Amino acid sequence: MEIIMKPVLTEKMTALTEKQHKVAFLVAKNANKIEIKKAVEAMYGVNVQAVNTQRYQGKVKSRYTRAGVIKGRTNSYKKAIVTLAEGDSIDFFSNI
Repeated sequence: MEIIMKPVLTEKMTALTEKQHKVAFLVAKNANKIEIKKAVEAMYGVNVQAVNTQRYQGKVKSRYTRAGVIKGRTNSYKKAIVTLAEGDSIDFFSNI
């Protein structure tokens, strides 16, 4: 559980899952593709064909208040898009 943080459940990723058997996860920043593949296979019991990773920098945000301008930054994160084997699938909503 240290490697995989949470799945990415958006409309775009749902469409990719249906068409191309791809699932996305937010992962630890220092995890590599081999570790991500082993973690997904162990946790969900599926066969992983490929793992693509992307690193995102946090965005600079600012808001205006009575006290003045408050500047901050959102968190940076790493996302992994995992391609599953043809017959495999992951159902995140099965135990709801």
